[in-house]
Amino acid sequence: MSATEFAPGLFIRGIRPPLNLADYKLVAFDMDSTLINIECIDEIAAVAGRGPDVAEITEAAMRGEIADYKDSLRRRVAMLAGVPETALQKVYDERLQLNPGVKTFVEACQAAGLKTLLISGGFSFFSERIRQHLKLDFARANTLGTHNGRLTGTLFDRPWGDIVDGAEKKRVLLEVCELMGIGTEQAIAVGDGANDLPMMMAAGLSIAYHPKPAVREKALVSITQGGLDRALEILR
Repeated sequence: MSATEFAPGLFIRGIRPPLNLADYKLVAFDMDSTLINIECIDEIAAVAGRGPDVAEITEAAMRGEIADYKDSLRRRVAMLAGVPETALQKVYDERLQLNPGVKTFVEACQAAGLKTLLISGGFSFFSERIRQHLKLDFARANTLGTHNGRLTGTLFDRPWGDIVDGAEKKRVLLEVCELMGIGTEQAIAVGDGANDLPMMMAAGLSIAYHPKPAVREKALVSITQGGLDRALEILR
């Protein structure tokens, strides 16, 4: 089914607006390039003088050109070995910003009673700060290994595994829905890259924010101009 331009830069597929935001109970967000304006791993690499090689792999992974996301992430993280931990704070302080309309959209979801979930293939150093800043209910992300104040080039094993990839994003969304006692049709998933598609396709409403082509082709709502709050033109 082809998408229809509902308004300039706002496309819909298979839905009839307006939708009632309060009909949903959970909204799950990707972080990098969705809630925030950067890909954190690229910016860490740039601070360390290793930017182009890492950014090239990131872009290919987000377009869906690299089938094994876990392998692509491990390759990129390995390039960060030896980078001072202080580079993370430098990226957060100097390069990271919320994307336009994010705060407005998140607050509208919270006011409508939705629980808020951040599921990121990025890093917990940033996701926890974003979770606190936006007062999100839950967050899951990858954790960078460190030793003596420097990155080890590895990811820290967690009880659930070591890498949040597309399959893990979907699994977390389904698990939270089950714990909340709701159906997946009552969940919204917001993302931009190929590794967001599994959770977006599992949710009742998928919103793509300035997405890669593969994501725009499948999302029910695609925002290609303006901020994330443009979703509120469809959700009331």
